[in-house]
Amino acid sequence: MQINLSGHHVEVTSSLRKYVDSKFSKLERHFDHINNINVVLTVEKLNQKAEANIHINGGEVFASAVNGDMYVSIDTLVDKLDRQILKYKGKLAQH
Repeated sequence: MQINLSGHHVEVTSSLRKYVDSKFSKLERHFDHINNINVVLTVEKLNQKAEANIHINGGEVFASAVNGDMYVSIDTLVDKLDRQILKYKGKLAQH
């Protein structure tokens, strides 16, 4: 699993990178067929926005989260992606 992390109007520090890596490792425990993850962290005035696009075998999953704190945005983003991946995994199991 490769994570591409970029920032828009924000500097991606080593602590942010470690936090994103630790949170996104949770997704890999639930679904093994994740190829690539593109994460974009953005600051817009008072809002901290986190977006991710996950390339998996057979499709893509996208989610975004906005909050006043970047770490909370990342947590919310990972929760949304986790639900979407579990839903996708359930659909694969039914076929």
